[in-house]
Amino acid sequence: MMAPSALPFSSSEFALAAVSLLLAPLAIAGLALVSDGLGRSRSAAQSLLGSLLLVSSAAILFALVGSIWADGFSGSGHLARLFGKTWNWCGTGPFALSGFVHYGARAQLSVLFEMLAVGLTVLIPWSSGADRWRLTSGVASAAILSAIVFPFAAHWTWGGGWLSQLGVNFALGAGFLDVGGAGTIHVLGGMSALAVVWIAGSRRGKFPREGLSTAIPGHNAPFVLFGCLVALVGWLAWNLAGALLWLNAAPTILAVTALNTLLSAAAALAATFAVTQYRFGKPDASLCANGWMAGLVVSSACASLLTPLEAAFTGAVAGILTPLLVEFLELAVSIDDPSGAVSVHAAGGLLGLLAVGVFASQPGQFLAQLVGISTLLGLLFPLVCLFYTLVNRVAQFRVDPDGERIGMDLHELGGGAYPEFVVHRDDSYR
Repeated sequence: MMAPSALPFSSSEFALAAVSLLLAPLAIAGLALVSDGLGRSRSAAQSLLGSLLLVSSAAILFALVGSIWADGFSGSGHLARLFGKTWNWCGTGPFALSGFVHYGARAQLSVLFEMLAVGLTVLIPWSSGADRWRLTSGVASAAILSAIVFPFAAHWTWGGGWLSQLGVNFALGAGFLDVGGAGTIHVLGGMSALAVVWIAGSRRGKFPREGLSTAIPGHNAPFVLFGCLVALVGWLAWNLAGALLWLNAAPTILAVTALNTLLSAAAALAATFAVTQYRFGKPDASLCANGWMAGLVVSSACASLLTPLEAAFTGAVAGILTPLLVEFLELAVSIDDPSGAVSVHAAGGLLGLLAVGVFASQPGQFLAQLVGISTLLGLLFPLVCLFYTLVNRVAQFRVDPDGERIGMDLHELGGGAYPEFVVHRDDSYR
């Protein structure tokens, strides 16, 4: 089976995809702002520096090693024979992207898409470890995701791998469909976030022995809400690029893709606004932001495959479920997830993947989506947990109690993000 990145690409399609990918990093910037605003003020600088550091580390490791396994343009791969069918389970690309300038136009943009995708993936668990996760162990975990785990998921989904072959080999629709990375990026990132929370534990004072969960509000609501607007631009571009690269979409689909992206986020925000208004008497800004982001995550799977009404309905479902799931994980399971990454990215991504199967016109598509979801949860999630457990033994995830008390900025960077402005007594008499 020919990988999508090996198909021919016209000059106009190249231009559209290139412009989209130039805007796609705004999704990364938006997520970083949301995560920073939902954390404490005494860890704000470490949060944003960590975002830059993890994205940089992921890009380097993916270029050096991960691109080998994610390869979807060379036309070859490691093959296995099973059930009388041939399955492509691993790429065979060159080391360190050697010969990149000689790749075809579509292959070059495909590699760029995957490099940006791995940067977004490693940011998701970083946000869940806010206020207690060390920079060194964060970078080590990002290296694992970018060099090993993510490349296999990308190859299986986008690089002509075995999940995309389900349609050819077993007539399951068009094979596993994940156009914008709802599973490859967001479910994988969200499950990695859950592993981080399990290993690092909750923040001090979050779950006191004598009571229930204690609220620790984010320090900067404007950062959070502005990050949502920035992320929208990036997501619009991301979904357009994904439709062109992985779905080989016609230009007539692009406007629908952009429309569905916005509708999904808008419906999710409206639903979360209504839920929080009903439950608390007033809307909750941080939960509404989570609902908006969940709608964007859902759109990553289905923006180019659903009708506008179906996209809006799926987004509304995400907007209803997100605040309820955030509350359930915190109160019933004692999961301290400051950014809500597990609810937004993992659950939102799963919902989007299921929506593709539910609303698909092709027979067998729902089963193909279930196989892909089962692979993410049953194979890659345990693999991430294993790797993270090993990393934690070498580079401990959690900062020591004194470091957490004074804040990650002072402990790891030696200075705070918001230094106090001291007014001298002499100045007060002027």
